[in-house]
Amino acid sequence: MSSVRVGVQIKPQHATYAKMRDAWMRAEEMGADTIYNWDHFYPLSGEPEGLHYECWTVLAAMAEATSRVQFGALVTCNSYRNPHLLADMARTVDHISGGRVILGLGSGWCEKDYDEYGYAFKNAGQRLRDLDANMPLMIERFKQLNPPPVQIPIPIMIGGTGEKVTLRITAQYAHIWNGFGDPEEAGRLSRVLDQRCSEVGRDPSEIERSIMVNGGQLEMLDAYVNQGITHLITGADGPDYDLSGLEKLIKWRDSRVA
Repeated sequence: MSSVRVGVQIKPQHATYAKMRDAWMRAEEMGADTIYNWDHFYPLSGEPEGLHYECWTVLAAMAEATSRVQFGALVTCNSYRNPHLLADMARTVDHISGGRVILGLGSGWCEKDYDEYGYAFKNAGQRLRDLDANMPLMIERFKQLNPPPVQIPIPIMIGGTGEKVTLRITAQYAHIWNGFGDPEEAGRLSRVLDQRCSEVGRDPSEIERSIMVNGGQLEMLDAYVNQGITHLITGADGPDYDLSGLEKLIKWRDSRVA
């Protein structure tokens, strides 16, 4: 049977920091393989002006609070930070954690974030071109930092489903791809990623396939694995962070090797 990993996105919204930290600790104790937050400046659901926290400051705290899980942003918006700075931030958090950070990246989409924080909201094609241009800059910066990252290389996750550009960038640079959809669509996109790997001369087995699963998708876990998706992540929202979805994922994962 294929080995699988399971994780949870602890959304940094509608909760105090203490509640959020408690959720990380519970998730790690339960046996999660990965924990994520996200990179936004305002809640994406519920009260639009509700409690919310900045992504990478929170990841530094997560690095110190946890001891075993891999963790990162699902995903960091490429537009919000200079690529050299972002590489340095990821390297620093990697050291704080003892080598457990995942550098999740995406081209960005949430117009409110851009407008409220003064970033230019370019069109989707331009945002993807910016991500494409920044990838080699970040990778080169990793090589120049002193000390270098603990993990060489730091695992890069790229999130998105654009078949022509996003999956080509993923094929070139990523160690993890994150998508969404039902098992059949996830599998189809995964096969498109295989094609992009062939086009750029990359071994597709080097890229782990991950997906967000919530609600009824938690009943389709074996179907995802049958489509080659082996890293399954569910979500948990503040203020109380119900981790029953993660509990289901962990039980399912463990039953596969029992």
